Amino acid sequence: MCIYIIKSIIVKLEEKQSRPIIELSTLLLSPLSTLPPLIIAIKFQAIITKTANPCFFSSMAETSTTTSFINGYSSIASLATDHLFTILLLLPMDSILSFAMTCKKFRYLATSDILWESVCRRDWGNTAVDALKSSFHDDEQRRLIPWIRLYKQVSRVDSVCCYKLAEPDPDLVLPVPRASHSLNFVSGCLVLFGGGYEGGRDLDDTWAVYIGNNSQNMLKWQKIQTGTPSGRFGHTCVVIENYLVLFGGINERGDRHSDTWLGQVSLHENLGISLSWQLLDVGSTSPPPRGAHAACCISSRKMVIHGGIGLNGVRLDDTWIIELSENRCYGTWHKIVSHPSPPARSGHSLTCISETQTILFGGRGLGYEVLNDIWVLHVTEGYSKWVQIFYELQNIPAGVSLPRVGHSATSIIGGRLLIHGGEDSLRHRKDDFWVLDISHISLEKMHPTRLNSKRMLTNKWRRLKPEGYKPGCRSFHRACVDDSGRYLYVFGGMVDGLLQPAEPAGLRFDGELFLVELVLQL
Repeated sequence: MCIYIIKSIIVKLEEKQSRPIIELSTLLLSPLSTLPPLIIAIKFQAIITKTANPCFFSSMAETSTTTSFINGYSSIASLATDHLFTILLLLPMDSILSFAMTCKKFRYLATSDILWESVCRRDWGNTAVDALKSSFHDDEQRRLIPWIRLYKQVSRVDSVCCYKLAEPDPDLVLPVPRASHSLNFVSGCLVLFGGGYEGGRDLDDTWAVYIGNNSQNMLKWQKIQTGTPSGRFGHTCVVIENYLVLFGGINERGDRHSDTWLGQVSLHENLGISLSWQLLDVGSTSPPPRGAHAACCISSRKMVIHGGIGLNGVRLDDTWIIELSENRCYGTWHKIVSHPSPPARSGHSLTCISETQTILFGGRGLGYEVLNDIWVLHVTEGYSKWVQIFYELQNIPAGVSLPRVGHSATSIIGGRLLIHGGEDSLRHRKDDFWVLDISHISLEKMHPTRLNSKRMLTNKWRRLKPEGYKPGCRSFHRACVDDSGRYLYVFGGMVDGLLQPAEPAGLRFDGELFLVELVLQL
């Protein structure tokens, strides 16, 4: 609606060569985040002053269909609140706060909880906001959520707090330690499947635990008898709406898989949790068999995979997308051809960051080198393209530790990527947490020929301070985030042995489940 209003203003005033509102429209629709907040506030106030003449809009008011926001005045202050509200929702956080500096009326509107809850929904999604609200059990607490303060804290989060989620009853059966498994949050449940175990053995067991809104409670795992898929590790499993989509993996004989499975979780009041799997019909076209690849969902019906280890131990560099049918009975694979594209690798991460974009990070390359490059895949109807984002490690505090393989990379609240653990080229495992802020990165500005493009991404990396429980260093663990995007669950992985941690024989598999909470002062 506000775009229509602004365009209609531009059309009317271009005819009369009226510059102030054109300046306002240009300012509102320009990349304001590139301007200092004080400059934006000055520009807003200058435009308001220019439009203070009561007759400014008079000729337009007689013919425009948008006269409801004029009311006989011509300044921006005469715009109806709902129109200003809609315009503000086009702006980034700093620009909204700058707008609030122009006058008392705008300060009240631009700092209201109603506006900032809408801004949170715009930038975080309805699911995350609704999940955050449901974590407050009291209606009065929900009503008093300080949305503007919450938004600022999410954008500047600098620490996490870890909690060990162990079942105190020794008589209960728990999942055995493992690595290269899958862990997903779906329908309010954690679902764990497969993985590798000591001696190179594969696992085919499925476990689930209901989380709901009780993120820090002691959890009771339930083993689910499904019978399928077969045992494997190094597979991928992603959530598409309320379904699990599993692809590939390696069994204990070294065989690579190329099958695609669809799983659905059901909650029963008396029987607990059940999970049904079905082998998805994908026709005659599917990716070559592989394991240790990366995958994520993109949009509500697609999954993208990249790379991995194929037949004869060859690392792959191909990209494939599967699109599920509306009834989820079959899927169609097709290969993405893009130049340039990420080099061959395994043990990397692929994470959905929007309806049309996924981000790839790290992994181990053809020469067994450990990587730290970043690529973004754009997927739209009839068009797919990889774009590399460049940055310089030496300009990032402690950035020398960023290259890694076997890490987890999860999309958290606020459009950020939370990276945890992994190992370096010497197989030294890590316990660090990093955030990459990709929420407002303009990929067009990341072209390698631009002198400041590397510096722009450098400022988006931030190492988080860990608090609370101290989980050990690990790699090839798995992590997933709940619906709010604030709570991360981490299970298993390979950790250092007790005697000779630097030797392969000193490795051991871990069976620990712990929670990572973004520290926000609510």
